[in-house]
Amino acid sequence: MSIFSRLAEQKIEEAIRNGELDHLPFAGKKLPIDDLSHIPEDLRMSYRIMKNAGYVPEEVTLRKECVRLYDLLGAACSDGEQEQLQRKLNEKRLRLQLLMEQRGLSGNSAFTQYESKVRERLTHEE
Repeated sequence: MSIFSRLAEQKIEEAIRNGELDHLPFAGKKLPIDDLSHIPEDLRMSYRIMKNAGYVPEEVTLRKECVRLYDLLGAACSDGEQEQLQRKLNEKRLRLQLLMEQRGLSGNSAFTQYESKVRERLTHEE
């Protein structure tokens, strides 16, 4: 074991004894998996840096907006409101598809292929 490894181990043990690690967010729990396998290898490091800085890639934001608009569309009362929401949803989906193509990401992921079937099954189970 190198001197740096020993020093690190000593510092960790000292922090544990002093209770400095007792109130960490995932204390006693499994750490969440940071799976970036769907991101091209040359972009993974930049995505991780952006994620750690609190920046969310545009495609993630667009997907969230599409889900929100889809839910609002199902709850819309008037035809005018439905048309407006459908137009916005179509614009977001188109932007997402173009963005995915530009970045070389698969726009035909399992989620996009089966989204409507999953939503339909979830709404029937409620």
